[in-house]
Amino acid sequence: MEIYGFSFSLIELIAFGLLFLAFIYQLYFYLRYLNGVLRLRLRINKNKVSFLTEQPPVSVIICAKDEADNLRKFLPFVLQQEYPDFEVIVINDGSTDETDILLRDLSKEYPNLRTTFVPVGANNLSTKKLGLTLGIKAAKNEMLLFTDADCMPEDKMWIARMARNFTPETDFILGYGAYLHKKGFLNRLITYDTLFIALQYMGMAIARKPYMGVGRNLAYRKDTFFAHKGFASTLRLSSGDDDLMVNQASNSRNTRVEIAPDSITWSEPNRTFKSWFYQKERHLSVSSYYKASSKLRLSIEPMTRGLFYLSLILSLIVGSLIVQLAAVVLFLTRFIIQLSVINKSSRHFGERKYILTLPLFDILFPLISLYILTIGRLSSKGKTAHWK
Repeated sequence: MEIYGFSFSLIELIAFGLLFLAFIYQLYFYLRYLNGVLRLRLRINKNKVSFLTEQPPVSVIICAKDEADNLRKFLPFVLQQEYPDFEVIVINDGSTDETDILLRDLSKEYPNLRTTFVPVGANNLSTKKLGLTLGIKAAKNEMLLFTDADCMPEDKMWIARMARNFTPETDFILGYGAYLHKKGFLNRLITYDTLFIALQYMGMAIARKPYMGVGRNLAYRKDTFFAHKGFASTLRLSSGDDDLMVNQASNSRNTRVEIAPDSITWSEPNRTFKSWFYQKERHLSVSSYYKASSKLRLSIEPMTRGLFYLSLILSLIVGSLIVQLAAVVLFLTRFIIQLSVINKSSRHFGERKYILTLPLFDILFPLISLYILTIGRLSSKGKTAHWK
């Protein structure tokens, strides 16, 4: 086939055509969704985002199972927040360590600390959901803020930053839950995965298409929880106390995103690939219960990403020199956009910079997810899953 005096084979035209289509969607995805945090930051800097002027009472809820060491290390950072009216409710989920003793001691020092418990031996599939429900019922306040026992707020303004988004029409507030930086490739893998997923769910929420949040840094109203019958529809699942709640009850009008650097929570990362892989497997296990619209949007991106790389390789193998050059230009253009969006957002949240590892992680993560959702799902049948 001849185009403008150049002769092309059918296979190289097909390869480059698929590459170009995948490139267009990837460009749209990065600029529309992953760039959302940077767009929101610009709007905030220009005073185009309104926040609540008053500070409503807040109940911080933490579910803990055998987390005495983490509670001793991190809970004081939550209890010492600079906020006029808040309580902290810690649910002891059948712990067999020193959690109960530690909470009693901390209650003497911090009068705003309250505790409740899930009895040892409770037979619910997800005792965390049971524990959270108990904590929510015990909460004195309408505004609920959730984090985990192994989480530490970035700053004493964490509650204030999250709560300022509770405007009258807002039911859900999505925050950023990061992982502490450690040495090694695994930690870089975890922190990149966490950043990418956060930019995705935050960006989609900013684009009025919310689909999930993370329990390490999430807020919603008590009335919203009970209006949607709490976790009743997901009790048969061991996971999903955070993302499924958001996916089922959030919409284009009732969800906001908090991106201030002092609104971040930091968590202890997994130390072994096996534990991280199991955690990711557990999180992906509930994705099939997302709304159809959410599943469609979430599947298009990795599909076009895979198509992009496959058609890029094919174009370089079978294409003429001009096709190869055009393919390289598309790759470099996408890579430059990636570098800009990912690293500017990463710097905003105090995360790492990614350059040479970016293409590696970009290819690796869809393959890991694909394995978990196919072969991994088949091999994991019959496994007992726990929330922590």
